[in-house]
Amino acid sequence: MLSSVLSLGVSVICPSEVVSALCRRRREGKLSPQQYLKAKQALFEDIEDASVVNITDQVIARAVEILERWPLRSSDSLHIASAAEWSAELFVSADERQCTAARTYGLRTEKLPAG
Repeated sequence: MLSSVLSLGVSVICPSEVVSALCRRRREGKLSPQQYLKAKQALFEDIEDASVVNITDQVIARAVEILERWPLRSSDSLHIASAAEWSAELFVSADERQCTAARTYGLRTEKLPAG
């Protein structure tokens, strides 16, 4: 999927969020240690040339606005706020609530299959 994009922007918290999810799946036995390492390596290869959106005062203000309107986790609001601050053309997530909030916030979204 990422091979077809011209530019990629990720929130500064994106890598740790993805690695956290991979670690959880490894603990649950849904990923072998080898699958975990392969997925982690693919993540860092995919985002190697990405623009990293830092948590600025503007991103925090947007995240607070998003939290006040939608029932999201703080990290989810930071991802949406970062995408909006970066003026993303497309917001991609496997989380339906996050996609709904991003769409309502004015971002074009694509929902990935969960899992």
